[in-house]
Amino acid sequence: MTTATTTDVPALSLAGVTKRYGALTAVDDVTLEVAKGARHALIGPNGAGKSTLFNLVAGTLPVTSGQVRFAGTDVTRRSAAWRARRGLGKTFQHSSLFLSMNPLENVALAAQRVAGKGMSLLASSARERAGIDDVARQCVADVGLTDRSHIVTGALSHGERRQLEVAVALATRPRLLLLDEPAAGMSPAESNRFAELVQSLPEDLTVVIIEHDLDLVFRLADRVSVLHLGGLIADGPAEQVREDPAVQQAYLGEDSLEELFETAPSPGEAGSSNEEMAT
Repeated sequence: MTTATTTDVPALSLAGVTKRYGALTAVDDVTLEVAKGARHALIGPNGAGKSTLFNLVAGTLPVTSGQVRFAGTDVTRRSAAWRARRGLGKTFQHSSLFLSMNPLENVALAAQRVAGKGMSLLASSARERAGIDDVARQCVADVGLTDRSHIVTGALSHGERRQLEVAVALATRPRLLLLDEPAAGMSPAESNRFAELVQSLPEDLTVVIIEHDLDLVFRLADRVSVLHLGGLIADGPAEQVREDPAVQQAYLGEDSLEELFETAPSPGEAGSSNEEMAT
């Protein structure tokens, strides 16, 4: 019998994951795997259950039934903080940045929490503080914000704040990074820069992205899962899902199916939003 190696263990595995609110089933018996190092997108029309599933994976909502495994470990009943400490990073639709602080301070706080030093910027020794500052500078540089690192976060553009949220997540040293609608509200230029940022992330970092901008999804993802009415209707390589009639019909119904997916954009065109897709 062949024994599975560590590299064979999925970064994320869901088995029969369900979330009910009384008679309403928001997520219905979802089973899927995300391979280590994948760029995996979760898409679906409005009300499909994407953000609910995101929160079930992150641990900010409890599952009704089913199992969530992270890097081979059953985390179904573990808290969001426990998952974060073990490498499950995330950004959310709504920013949690401290707008009166500068980007370096925002990232340093995240690095400090991971180091177990609490929330105060004064909580560490001088040596520990120097190490935290080094991490913050590197994470800010990794997302292209070095030149903006000393201004207050409230003065950043929307796209720059999204970049900073990724830097904050990177400071937690994630093995799996969840991005919940990161391009929402971005201009085409900002969306393009964000795509380049995601493409520049380390290859061994697994990324799961929930996004309505399908041009961006199919630019970034090597595998795509599609939710509709809480259930999984497609899961596979990006190009296979792009051509799936069930996916097209879930978005547009019977008419104009050919309008759903355009030809992949050039770098200069990438990031144009699908404004017809309601968030």
